[in-house]
Amino acid sequence: MRISRLTPWAAGFAAASLLLLPASATAGQRTAAGAPGDAPASSVQAAPASAAVSASAIDTYYAAAEGKTGAALKTALHNIIKTQSKVTYDGVWNALKVTDQDPANPNNVILVYSGRSQSKSTNGGGVNDWNREHVWAKSHGDFGTATGPGTDLHHLRPEDVTVNSTRGNKDFDKGGSPVAEAPGSFTDSDSFEPRDAVKGDVARMLLYMAVRYDGGDGFADLEVNDKVNNGSAPAIGRISVLKQWNLQDPPDAFEQRRNQVIFDTYQHNRNPFIDHPEWVNSIW
Repeated sequence: MRISRLTPWAAGFAAASLLLLPASATAGQRTAAGAPGDAPASSVQAAPASAAVSASAIDTYYAAAEGKTGAALKTALHNIIKTQSKVTYDGVWNALKVTDQDPANPNNVILVYSGRSQSKSTNGGGVNDWNREHVWAKSHGDFGTATGPGTDLHHLRPEDVTVNSTRGNKDFDKGGSPVAEAPGSFTDSDSFEPRDAVKGDVARMLLYMAVRYDGGDGFADLEVNDKVNNGSAPAIGRISVLKQWNLQDPPDAFEQRRNQVIFDTYQHNRNPFIDHPEWVNSIW
């Protein structure tokens, strides 16, 4: 597969301004107000990325993957994205306040599963606080909060403490009962289904992890499979469902901006499946 400046995903990405983004319903339906004193949505702007990225810059970053498919593409992408700076687990708190800032209110973050806009200052361990959700559950590979996969911003998102606990370390699949405080999300005994607006986000975060962590760096080789109940194995599923979600919910402006902020400001690596979601089917 040739990487081209005319690739629709890259062209769309280049066209989106990463300096000033409008509020996006797909980034999260703001179902609750922020803390008292938050600025009105109409008077604020999103936190800026350093600059709008060009399609040619994306081409250059992925040049070593050009023309590859399957296992060769996966290996090439691993070699590209493994070069990164690392964030401490304490540092994740402040990073998420930037990466997941509500485009309509700079005092708030968007909670990934809940879709709620919530004050940045309410992070912590209380019932209505938000905390650091490991989308690739940290027990799947037993990496905990170690600097590396345990602190990789490409799969860490803000989430309500109670919802985070409900998700736990479950794999991702369809079905179950509605999740309180996360409208549109469902769960059962062995799986979690996120709301439609972030289904693709979840899929691309997990697939990033499966490419980035391949058994080097002293960590387990993370892989996606088509099972649930993976427990502490370095695996997560279901890949068949994740592939559907990647197609169903393509990258939006919020997800693209987030990828750019992580690249510019924190880790200096990218999630290739946000830039090129078509690569999911090329590999899996």
